[in-house]
Amino acid sequence: MSAQQRRQGVQFLEDRGLSERRGCALVGIGRSSVRYEARGQRDGEIVERLRGIASRYTRYGYRRAHAALVREGLRINVKRVYRLWRQEGLMHRERKRKRRRKEKGSVPLRAEYPHHVWTYDFLQDATVEGRTLRILTLTDEYTRESLRIEVARRMPARAVIEMLQKVFQTVGKPEYLRSDNGPEFIAKAIRGWLTQEKVRPHYIDPGSPWQNAYAESFHDKLRDECLNMEVFTSLAEAKVIVERWRQYYNTERPHSSLAYQTPSEYKAAWRDQSGATVTDRPEFIALRATRRAGTEQAGPEALPVACTAGRHGARVALQRSPILRAGKDQYISFNKIEKNDKKPGILTF
Repeated sequence: MSAQQRRQGVQFLEDRGLSERRGCALVGIGRSSVRYEARGQRDGEIVERLRGIASRYTRYGYRRAHAALVREGLRINVKRVYRLWRQEGLMHRERKRKRRRKEKGSVPLRAEYPHHVWTYDFLQDATVEGRTLRILTLTDEYTRESLRIEVARRMPARAVIEMLQKVFQTVGKPEYLRSDNGPEFIAKAIRGWLTQEKVRPHYIDPGSPWQNAYAESFHDKLRDECLNMEVFTSLAEAKVIVERWRQYYNTERPHSSLAYQTPSEYKAAWRDQSGATVTDRPEFIALRATRRAGTEQAGPEALPVACTAGRHGARVALQRSPILRAGKDQYISFNKIEKNDKKPGILTF
């Protein structure tokens, strides 16, 4: 019997002449509990904000909605968000999960820092008249950043090379480029061009899509939150909508595997924590320095640093202030970075 039912029982006995004390003893409830008046929580404003999130981001669940409220500066418990989310009928119907393999799959060559491993893959959609749209996505596996999404009617190996060339010129080059064994990816033109660019392709085993798990996960989000929500009337419209979603994904959408940070925030946090920016090769570290007042210009000099390679990639801790040209990015070359090697190394610049 609930507390509210017991209160109703005491009220029933009081209406028939019994005292409150006697009624509480018979029902088994304290007098203070009978006199308790619930104070309603001020959920109106939070409910309105949750409704706004649900209407704008129709595929959000309560956890991502809670992350959105926290990002707006509201301190609120996730259990309270869950209660209000269910109360307002904002829950989504759970999708039936596919039966998993009994043996655990694994992703070979895990990314350990930005620009270590990129992945690219195709997915397909169509415009309203039924004409095919081929969509090529390129993602950084470490930061989950969507580097580019190309939409076209057809996309042979030459078009794939052109897309990669644009990204390499603006963002940099990865060390490895993961893909399946599709004809566009194993073409001689692609393999030869990647060899020329000194980027190593990494092909997953045939029939093993779990080895390209980051691309599959990104495609699931792209299809669920963008492609399935839109009707494309033309190729141009599809390009605009998909690019707008890509910008939103990188800068606004909290990612659960990144502790509900956006890919851009996670990448910036990695840079601040490591003190270095990996460029087109992991053995090169870009250090941005400003010349302090009173320092003198000097020639080549040996600079001791401590190097550690691990989950956050190559970390550099300067043991003493270097003498660098003001406002320049100095690219310092490592001969080798050993994992878990914390001994100081000597760099010459």
